[in-house]
Amino acid sequence: MGIFTLNINYMKNTLSVLSRNQSLLYKGFLFIAATFLIIYLFPKGGQFKYDFQKGKPWQYENLYAPFSFTIKKDAASLEAEKQQIINNAVPYFNMDLAIVDVVSMELSRLLNETYVDTLFAVPKAVIQSRAEGIIDKIYNHGIVNELYSYDADKLVYLKTANEIDEVTFHQIVNFENVETILKASTSLDAISPSTVLIEKILTRVLRPNVSLNTKLTQAAIDDEINAMNPNRGIIEKSGRIIAKGEVVEGDTYQILDSLKAEYQSQVWTKSNYLWLLVGYALLVMLVLLMLFLFLKKYRPEIYNNNTKVTFIFFNVLLMVLLTTIVVKLDAKYVYVVPLCILPLIIKAFFDPRLGLFVHVLTVLLLGFIVPNSFEYLFLQIIAGIVTILTVSELYKRANLFISVGQITLIYIIGYFAFVLIQEGNIYGFEWEIFGYFVLCGLATLFAHPLIYFYEKLFGLVSDVSLLELSDTNSKLLKELSNKAPGTFHHSLNVANLAEAAAQEIGANSMLVRVGALYHDIGKMASPTYFTENQLSGVNSHDELDPKESANIIINHVIDGIEIARKNKLPDRIIDFIRTHHGTSMVYYFYKKQMDRQGAANPEDFKYPGPIPFSKETAILMMADSVEAASKSLKDPTSTKIDAFVEKIIDGQMEQGQFLNANVTFKDIQLIKKVLKKKLNNIYHLRVEYPE
Repeated sequence: MGIFTLNINYMKNTLSVLSRNQSLLYKGFLFIAATFLIIYLFPKGGQFKYDFQKGKPWQYENLYAPFSFTIKKDAASLEAEKQQIINNAVPYFNMDLAIVDVVSMELSRLLNETYVDTLFAVPKAVIQSRAEGIIDKIYNHGIVNELYSYDADKLVYLKTANEIDEVTFHQIVNFENVETILKASTSLDAISPSTVLIEKILTRVLRPNVSLNTKLTQAAIDDEINAMNPNRGIIEKSGRIIAKGEVVEGDTYQILDSLKAEYQSQVWTKSNYLWLLVGYALLVMLVLLMLFLFLKKYRPEIYNNNTKVTFIFFNVLLMVLLTTIVVKLDAKYVYVVPLCILPLIIKAFFDPRLGLFVHVLTVLLLGFIVPNSFEYLFLQIIAGIVTILTVSELYKRANLFISVGQITLIYIIGYFAFVLIQEGNIYGFEWEIFGYFVLCGLATLFAHPLIYFYEKLFGLVSDVSLLELSDTNSKLLKELSNKAPGTFHHSLNVANLAEAAAQEIGANSMLVRVGALYHDIGKMASPTYFTENQLSGVNSHDELDPKESANIIINHVIDGIEIARKNKLPDRIIDFIRTHHGTSMVYYFYKKQMDRQGAANPEDFKYPGPIPFSKETAILMMADSVEAASKSLKDPTSTKIDAFVEKIIDGQMEQGQFLNANVTFKDIQLIKKVLKKKLNNIYHLRVEYPE
């Protein structure tokens, strides 16, 4: 019984540990799965030590053959040899002798029907004999009906049953020439009724009996092509291949290409296979580990969200997959892959620094796949930096078009510079590469529909969706303005204050504005219990116990979360509803309870929290508190407003409301400054106009 109890406890402890570390286990699985998938997509071959291009100088030291290897024929030579085999191939023709017997029988039948003793001086047997002689002569090598482009003296194989004869193509009679041959065969005789009869009958009965045997002909061609020697020479070990500074072209290029192929095939052997996989795995794991460490240290809110981590890994894998497919099809199209979509999308959902970091790590992975890796890495990293620097507000359509134009221009300038360095002149441009850059730019415009797809698939929110949510004519905000007009007006004021503060400290102004518009939607559940909606001057709390009143006020946060979820608002917006009061106290009713009963439990008058955990949620808390409390100011002056803002925000700081938000003391001072300025503009003294 004791052992059984120990086993049960052990299982419970194990399940408890697994449950607590579920998120970490998932990340481990994602890490391993991504590593294996990327290695699977990598080219199956060792990495050649040298990077070279046709027509470019050899930038390394003198190269000597590390081992003996054969020189491969280049693609053009192999294609030319293949074409020569096709042109020189001897075609096979089938000849059907049974048709000759059919023609002879038809001749006899027609001769019996048309021969009349009184009309012809020549006996029927003689006429038939002469006609059969002509048939034998014409069908000696058969009659063909199709037109072929073979020369007259072209050698062909004529297959009859199991025998094959070699003949020249002109020996086979073309059906179009039968009439001419008949006239030539009978022209030696004087024109007589019997001669005319023979021509007419033979014209009717002769038919083709030779046809091209395409299957046998193609099989013979394939055999010769398969027997082609792909090599054209051998390089002995230690022989010099190329000297430093020598241009890689002609035979030298083909020798280097042969060495590269041989090197990769020798490295990627069964004995080395495991070691190569280990090498690839270590490098890929290093890259992915850097991504995890960056997220954990600088973006903990993303690291702790498995959906967001999966989203980032999915995009990295997608870019690796697309690039691999393009390289396998034709490596020259590698610049058509819109790699700059990656930082664009990461920035749209998260922030620019993470977008650039993910982009650089992805480009490092692609360096194993693409040719001319240094040129590729340089161009793609520069293009990624330009993407991050240029696209500021993706919800403005013109910004994306301008950014795509700038990215394309950077690609072109970068490629132009590389050609100048490698060629030393402006005549070595491959103009079609510019077309690929333009196609890449056009493909980058696909970012907008892709962002919409990701929002639905992963439940994320981009600036484009925030723009839609900020529309005050939306169904939910319309309902708020109808049920709680005072709260709606308060939300608009808070949105303006928070947006200005966010712009001042570099936070996401669109996000904080939308959060401010929806932060008090929970007040729709009981609007008259909030002073801004009490138009009649009757306070609904007068007849309630302070604790009960506090409970109604506090519940507007919970009600707001429920309404938001019912209306499918994104989690990023719900975070503002949840945190805009943090764990602060409904002090008015707490004081009222103290005055009535002399004692009160502070926990009964506190909001459930959590406290703000980002710059944006912290800004909303400050703006909301300041705007709501500003209504109580009597005869507001600049001095009063400044002291008032300082008091409220300093009080929130003393309560530790901003401990989890990545907002600095400097940021708070700037936010105070903006809020003071905005409130002074709202409550500035007006000149009293005469009646």
